[in-house]
Amino acid sequence: MRVALGIEYDGTDFFGWQRLAHGPSVQAEVEAALSFVADHPVEVTCAGRTDAGVHARCQVVHFDTHAERDPRAWVLGATTRLPHTVAVLWARAMPGDFHARFSARARRYRYAILNRAIRPALDARFLAWERVPLDAGAMHAAAQALVGEQDFSSFRAVSCQARHARRQVTHIEVRREGGQVIVEIEANAFLHHMVRNIVGSLLEVGRGERSIEWIAGLLAARDRNVAGVTAVPQGLTFIGPRYPAQWRLPSDVTV
Repeated sequence: MRVALGIEYDGTDFFGWQRLAHGPSVQAEVEAALSFVADHPVEVTCAGRTDAGVHARCQVVHFDTHAERDPRAWVLGATTRLPHTVAVLWARAMPGDFHARFSARARRYRYAILNRAIRPALDARFLAWERVPLDAGAMHAAAQALVGEQDFSSFRAVSCQARHARRQVTHIEVRREGGQVIVEIEANAFLHHMVRNIVGSLLEVGRGERSIEWIAGLLAARDRNVAGVTAVPQGLTFIGPRYPAQWRLPSDVTV
């Protein structure tokens, strides 16, 4: 039987999603919890890996099991075995051809920046901080050059292992919400550090250091060396993937 799960986590204390030999990962914690509930070793496949310090509102995974458990048992049983910074939100029995990664049609990220003179205290784990006043309108206008299917080599980490840099961004928005500037982006898939590299460049526009047209120029250059620095991880949250309605998953991950 194939089972899909929705998982949320605070990534601050992890070395990222992917299981590693040299540090704590979300995947290792989830697999250990599910293995306890299933009473056999479980390996999960996720919709999209997140880096060290990055959070997830609804990461989707799938795994195969011969254990017969109802959805509530997977949710509650696994959550009780997980650290307090990780929780299973829902579980669904799925057809065998469902794949958390390959069945997804899009993925969504949100980057939150506290824009004030004083650093954050209460929400420091979930916010980037920028003391210089940002022009969110200019950032939004500049970001529109990124919409469409294009080569994102300028926003790709040197360590990225993807076969090519072409991705299709379907939506990107920058807006101010009180003291925060929010960047939201949706694409069919993302390159390693792509969102954080885009945000790092947009911050230069927001601070008035670069023109609105600069982002389009970076895209055309296809050169990581000419773009802005990689933004810090704590402001980034993986909102979740989107799947066709045929899979009958919860509405927050359905196209």
